[in-house]
Amino acid sequence: MLVNRSIPLSTVIPVLVYPDVGEAVAWLCATFGFTPRIRIGNHRAQLAVGDGAVIVSEPRDDLRPPRPGEVSASVLVRIDDATRHHDLARERGARILQPLGDHPFGERQYTAEDLAGHRWTFSQSIADVAPEDWGGTPSSADT
Repeated sequence: MLVNRSIPLSTVIPVLVYPDVGEAVAWLCATFGFTPRIRIGNHRAQLAVGDGAVIVSEPRDDLRPPRPGEVSASVLVRIDDATRHHDLARERGARILQPLGDHPFGERQYTAEDLAGHRWTFSQSIADVAPEDWGGTPSSADT
């Protein structure tokens, strides 16, 4: 794949719509610890998160932020310290939808809603657990 400095290197890049791109960038960076990568006018921005990325876009054509009570997508982000991340997000105003907890599949996770209603799950690996141990079925490519 050709490297292009104008787009993140991530293979999958969610594009999430917010009513105000500037406000969303400031909130996501302050609350979830993302870092600005590129601003494109006032209508679009690329944010870095670990080795991944998120694009923040203004509403246009058929793209719009979720309406209250509506979930249009959920983004899962792997992090190093879920407890610290959770506490900071709660302190900075993220609405916690699923409290921080340890799961049998080896992850410590919490789910939060951002200022526009997008759902984010932040996940810290705390154990290496075989999928069969918690009810998962690996595909033949994963074995």
